[in-house]
Amino acid sequence: MNSRHGSETFSIEGEGVVNTQLGGRRGDEPDPITEPEARPVAPADARTAAAPFRFSRVGPRGRAVPEPLSLALAKAMTKGGGGRGDVPAGYTYLGQFIDHDLTMDATDVSLGEDITPAELLQGRSPTLDLDSLYGAGPANAGSAKFYAADGEHLRTGDTIRIGPDREKAGHDLPRVGTGSRRERRRALIPDPRNDENLIVAQTHLAMIRFHNRVVDKLPASVPAAQRFRRARKTVTLHYHWLIRHDYLPRIVDPAIVDDVFANGRKLVDPAPAPTEMPRMPVEFSVAAFRLGHSMVRPVYDWNRRFPKGIGFLDYMFQFSALGGDLGGEERLLSNWLADWRRMYDFPAGGHPALAPPDEVNMAQRIDTLLTDPLKNLPPSTFGGGAGIPFDDRRRNLAFRNLVRSSMLRLASGQQMVDALRAAGVAVPPLSRRQIVQGSGGAKLDGLTDRQKDALVERTPLWFYVLREAETGDGRMRRVGGRIVAETFHRAMEGSRFSLLRNPGFHPAHGRGDAFEMTDLLFFAFAGRRAGINPLGGA
Repeated sequence: MNSRHGSETFSIEGEGVVNTQLGGRRGDEPDPITEPEARPVAPADARTAAAPFRFSRVGPRGRAVPEPLSLALAKAMTKGGGGRGDVPAGYTYLGQFIDHDLTMDATDVSLGEDITPAELLQGRSPTLDLDSLYGAGPANAGSAKFYAADGEHLRTGDTIRIGPDREKAGHDLPRVGTGSRRERRRALIPDPRNDENLIVAQTHLAMIRFHNRVVDKLPASVPAAQRFRRARKTVTLHYHWLIRHDYLPRIVDPAIVDDVFANGRKLVDPAPAPTEMPRMPVEFSVAAFRLGHSMVRPVYDWNRRFPKGIGFLDYMFQFSALGGDLGGEERLLSNWLADWRRMYDFPAGGHPALAPPDEVNMAQRIDTLLTDPLKNLPPSTFGGGAGIPFDDRRRNLAFRNLVRSSMLRLASGQQMVDALRAAGVAVPPLSRRQIVQGSGGAKLDGLTDRQKDALVERTPLWFYVLREAETGDGRMRRVGGRIVAETFHRAMEGSRFSLLRNPGFHPAHGRGDAFEMTDLLFFAFAGRRAGINPLGGA
């Protein structure tokens, strides 16, 4: 997968390698308007040809959606508004971190003459191995730069003092620090996408801190040669536990999650060979797991310097190095550090002393409405040039999602209902009223009667699964919930260290079997308020 969202390459089983380019395109790439179907592209080199990142279809091939319908839907979806959800806002960006882990091409940081075909296949398969955090490990020449001199701890970076907010050691991502100003500020992490916005960047930093604390807590009796592997296994199993018991039940109907993890999969690789690596369903990557886009808020009560009404979403891009330019600096300014008390509910997680001064930021409800800033993505986030004007459809995230789905001929929501029924899962379809009117989501008054008829007959899958959520309790359910839960289950099953192969595992760094994101942060920062809220104050 590319490090930016403008061009995504999909190697779909049985169909070859195709590219979807949306904005900032080069002359040899398709335009979504004049060339509305993704087309094959030549692999970059023999290694890519041997083992590209693998996608599959778990549903049938669909039809293209007329561009005027995609644009009309996108405009309706980015009107702003939408209901407040019941999920703390930090989970939006935990989801983005997880997404990057699932689609991380680990071979990008480990390719060399000595890499084996098995390693190529492993490195380009969707698993939950935290490759975006670890790369290929400290023993690999291409990944050693991510680690401290001891080969056990991951590197961190320091922030820059500004006014009363002093330099904070270990509170920024490590940065390259050499070359041009742009190169110096680049994050020294395996997946540069995790510095696309400030919230996911600080989430990545928290994961680094969690790993480093796990290393610190290893018994002295663990031999030096085994310490990194032991730490990585511990971190990965805690991460899987958190996904299974904390993250997924917040965004997917818990009954679906429980059924999949207890009884197995029906749709996504239901009976793979023991040695077969997972593949990424395009229905998940291009539709169902784009649920997080609807959870994004227009503003965040970020910290004491940028409280409610001042922490605009645009700033979250600006004060990163991939989505922005760190405000013109080479490292993060101290006044932009996360106050995690505002992004996660620590009192509900058993830490009442870490209540925020006001209420916790809650994500927007999962529905068919996106906050209006997502109508105008910064061109830097998708490789677009500065010349793309405001309100241009290429900057509209909803339009980009819908057109990419159309280019890949993604199955419609109705086709996926049929596919699930054929697999033995009883899924009631949405009614015409639910599709057209929804429940507090996008208003489709701007669509013609003919467009509404076309939408009801073949609903774009992304829109369909978001309508499912909003006509329920704001969690993914039916089609969308099943795709998400089964894809996560398969990704865990194929991981190097897997919760599914360690049924006796229980978290060691939480509150008994309760291990949520608040517990991860509490442990990562050694329970110190100064780590969880580094700017201090109420």
